[in-house]
Amino acid sequence: MFVTRKHISRRTMLRGMGAAIGLPLLDSMAPAFAAPAQAASPLRFLVTYMPVGSTMKVWPAEGAGKDYKLSRIQKPFEPLREHFSILSGLDHHQANALGDGGGDHARAGATFLTGAHARKTSGADIYAGVSADQIIARKTGEETRFPSLELGCEDSRIVGACDSGYSCAYQNSIAWRTPTSPLPPESNPREVFERLFGTQDLSLPADVRARRARARKSILDLVRDDTQSLVAGLGAADRRKIDEYLFAVREIERRIESAENDNKQSFAPTIEKPSGVPIGSNDYARLMFDLQILALQADLTRVVTFMLGREASLRAYPEIGVMEPHHPLTHHRGEPDHIEKVIKINVYHSELVAGFLQKLKDTRDGEHNLLYNSMVIYSSGIADGNRHTHENLPCVFAGHGGGSFKQGQHIVYKSGTPMTNLLLTVMDRMGIHPESLGDSTGRLEHLTDL
Repeated sequence: MFVTRKHISRRTMLRGMGAAIGLPLLDSMAPAFAAPAQAASPLRFLVTYMPVGSTMKVWPAEGAGKDYKLSRIQKPFEPLREHFSILSGLDHHQANALGDGGGDHARAGATFLTGAHARKTSGADIYAGVSADQIIARKTGEETRFPSLELGCEDSRIVGACDSGYSCAYQNSIAWRTPTSPLPPESNPREVFERLFGTQDLSLPADVRARRARARKSILDLVRDDTQSLVAGLGAADRRKIDEYLFAVREIERRIESAENDNKQSFAPTIEKPSGVPIGSNDYARLMFDLQILALQADLTRVVTFMLGREASLRAYPEIGVMEPHHPLTHHRGEPDHIEKVIKINVYHSELVAGFLQKLKDTRDGEHNLLYNSMVIYSSGIADGNRHTHENLPCVFAGHGGGSFKQGQHIVYKSGTPMTNLLLTVMDRMGIHPESLGDSTGRLEHLTDL
């Protein structure tokens, strides 16, 4: 047996002309004859936020345990049945009014990963809690370039009051670094790409960056010499992994460039639209999902929160025949046509998330794949978008946490079980063991034998 002495650090990056590309997990990153534990893939925590809840008359699965039937809204997840579970009965009690009156959308966003009741204010004295993703990021961030990524599909640069006297900060963010510091999501794919790979100085004025962009080379051109030097010493399997990964980087780069060109051609100069944002929400969301996969492959981060839309989203979906904005449609007053349109949006979101999960499963990560080594929550701080309820939240929990979680079930928890119990369970698997989070009462049963 031939054993190479070449060993590459997990932190190796391809560099050139201000650009830096992280690498996927390669065979040569494990020393020859290393124990399996030394080459173990890291665990990831991913959250996709479902805006404005769901249509709860249609969402619930039929039956429980292994032999359950997915609902119409859940059906897009069917091909991945053994890799996710439907969790029912989880609540966010702290998102209720509790004497504060209106503002369910604001409280839903603020409470979702914190389990805390948001202070009702439209001023600078906002206060919620530290979110689970940021508690995890404090630990995992010591080993990655970015402690966490906060992404979204709607521009959330809004200040002032948004929902019945609550600050816009509450419904525009789900990640909270401190109780007074929400982390607004980045909604421009170009900005995300530049942040991940460092090809542009984001501190420069927009017009300067625009001029430089016109002369921009592909990031792969910038790191070509370093790439050739690295690949020359790799085995066939690692060369194939590098080729596939760099092809994916270039494909995303190409899609962002295409979106920028489409925006120039399709929007009048008086209309502000961030460059790099695809016109259709279908392309937009998939691009943001694919950027997450690149970041995870290169171990640039292990924590990502992604808002498909902010709470009380006004996004329309012409690509599926829904021209009206999402949030007003949810207040359907029993109108069948409006209800059907909301269901179509719910199904569409499920399709997007299911596609993301499939790509995670198809992406090799060490001895397994990214989905196997991840824990993914797809849920919302609101259950029924029409009535603004926060009980029995719609929730898909996917991934195996490196082999810890039993999936393929519909688990119905006792009414009143806090959603924060799921977050505590995830944190345990990430090696973090807080006594509580928000209104938590313990860990969830039936997900793991550990």
